[in-house]
Amino acid sequence: MISWREFDDWELSPHTGWTRNHWAALADHLLLVARRYASPAHARVSFPGPPGGYGADVDGLEGFARTFLAAGFRVAGERGRDPLGLMEWYAQGLAAGTDPRSPERWVRLDEHGQAKVEAASIAMVLHLTRPWLWDRLDPVVREQVVDYLAPAIGSEYPPINWVWFQIVVEQFLASVGGPRSEEDIDAGLELSDGFARENGWYADGAERSYDHYAGWALQFYPLLWTEMAAGDPRADSRRPVYLRRLESYLGDALHLVGADGSPLVQGRSLTYRFAAAAQFWAGARAGLTTPSPGLLRRAASGIARHFTDRGAPDDDGVLTLGWHRPWRPIAQSYSGPGSPYWAAKGLFGLTLPEDHPVWTAVEEPLPVESGDYHLLLPAPGWLVSGTRADGVVRVVNHGTDHSLPGSHLTDSPLYARLGYSTATAPLIAGEHAAHPVDQSVVLLDADGAPSHRTGFETLPAHRLPSGALAGSSRWRAHWVTPESEGADHGHGRSGRVRLGPWIQVVSVLRGPWEARLVRISDPGGAPWQGPLRVGGWPLPAPEPSPDGTVTASDAVLCSRVLGGPGLEATGVVSAEDASPLAERTLVPWCATPSAARPDRWYHALVYLGGGEPAGWPDISWDGPASARVRWPDGTADVVDASGGAVSAAPRRTSAP
Repeated sequence: MISWREFDDWELSPHTGWTRNHWAALADHLLLVARRYASPAHARVSFPGPPGGYGADVDGLEGFARTFLAAGFRVAGERGRDPLGLMEWYAQGLAAGTDPRSPERWVRLDEHGQAKVEAASIAMVLHLTRPWLWDRLDPVVREQVVDYLAPAIGSEYPPINWVWFQIVVEQFLASVGGPRSEEDIDAGLELSDGFARENGWYADGAERSYDHYAGWALQFYPLLWTEMAAGDPRADSRRPVYLRRLESYLGDALHLVGADGSPLVQGRSLTYRFAAAAQFWAGARAGLTTPSPGLLRRAASGIARHFTDRGAPDDDGVLTLGWHRPWRPIAQSYSGPGSPYWAAKGLFGLTLPEDHPVWTAVEEPLPVESGDYHLLLPAPGWLVSGTRADGVVRVVNHGTDHSLPGSHLTDSPLYARLGYSTATAPLIAGEHAAHPVDQSVVLLDADGAPSHRTGFETLPAHRLPSGALAGSSRWRAHWVTPESEGADHGHGRSGRVRLGPWIQVVSVLRGPWEARLVRISDPGGAPWQGPLRVGGWPLPAPEPSPDGTVTASDAVLCSRVLGGPGLEATGVVSAEDASPLAERTLVPWCATPSAARPDRWYHALVYLGGGEPAGWPDISWDGPASARVRWPDGTADVVDASGGAVSAAPRRTSAP
């Protein structure tokens, strides 16, 4: 194993200690270990572990293509210097993988859709390392590579981030005299333009799908393509637009990294780990000065160190399916042992030479290290709170569910929960993955089964006079009997649906607190007979903790839920092996002791912070839908709970 500390430079990097030497050492370590698992001609890299849902042939291709990213970034940034012989080693794999007669030949793009993903990585590295690899390949091998990539032309790609895989492959083919379709590229660019949302964000397709793909794919590939297609009027005209979007997006993304370097634990493909750093390197490579190079490196290095300090790669030098350490449930059903190596995208900064400003600038603190903040993100419908004291970033979610308004699917724990943070993880495995308890507002049917919220309607969000944020959503409570287990791609499941009352939730977020206001409305028919339950933050708890407190991330992390009138029933769910962060997860909850009353506003206080709260907010009602929230410091906010809008701007009052 590498002794990471030997490279530390606390003057250049006062927050992480990390320099380019750390990143280079990480890349070299991953690449040298990967050679142990390579086939004789290097075309397949098959890491240990059960095969993924697409089979061993795809797994071996993933292992090659994704480690090839690390090799290409490494050599490109060294301007061809290659003491490990990476280009020669991977050239042998290219020759065998693209040879249809080789026993190591790759699954083709017209044989399996996953090959379209891996082909883009291969094309990207061939572009970045062209003088040291492509230009030195035997003409026969170059012809084989072109033939292997050519089925991308005219092929169907899912209308999500995958459109960029087709664009990148066809752009590379054009650059080496191969075939391409101008119609494919034009259609892909038009489709991608349609993903653009407010403040530089992208949705991953037509659905409300916001996750790490927004940065490591949808921001990453457009600027790379403009480099590949420099001189093409389409690329040159779009580049300033892509730069503006990236600059705006990164301003938000920096607020979603915890002080300990943890990315937000939300969305699918989390097993790619430090791929989340790719977006910050993309900003540096594009020449952005806002955010500053020192801040971009701080975020990227913090993310990488977060994982290397916590067991990834593992003691054998392998990136396993997991988050920190191996934990298979975090992956989707299609993921195989080579899948985690898309983390290599996070090594993109190595394409920049050692004298680049991103490596020479002094690290600057993350937003959460500089002070408390409240950030409203309209595109994903998130209310964000970062607190310097504990370094935790929290997101209250009223806009993301990997679906569309009006759908009635089961809730994906990775998308449809009411809250996500950099210090907690949703319950992804076990009974509560499909039966929401953490960060939820549910109705319980006669069998005790909780309702789902996917398909909700997002209501207005506002910044309140105190600086707090108010957001809201409403949905028809529903229960789903899935039609089949099917493949897990991170979204909810369809099936036979039972509909219940409407639920509206208004969240008022300030610091570590959320004041959660809830009302159910019976759409007619028989009165609702089941309880209402409000679930809080899922607390990673390595040991049983009856009071809900646990030491995490060098601070005492505490999760609490305090119900107001009518929510007197309380408890803590203890879930075993349900989250990648700990063997046990504790979820506090409160509920109505009996059937919830329609058209009555209930409220609960939901807390996640470092240590026990010094004081509790207080909620009072000035009318049927006007709630006054008095925060522990004496500041008060008034919200119109019927729509989450500000109804008053009270002055600061003394603490009670």
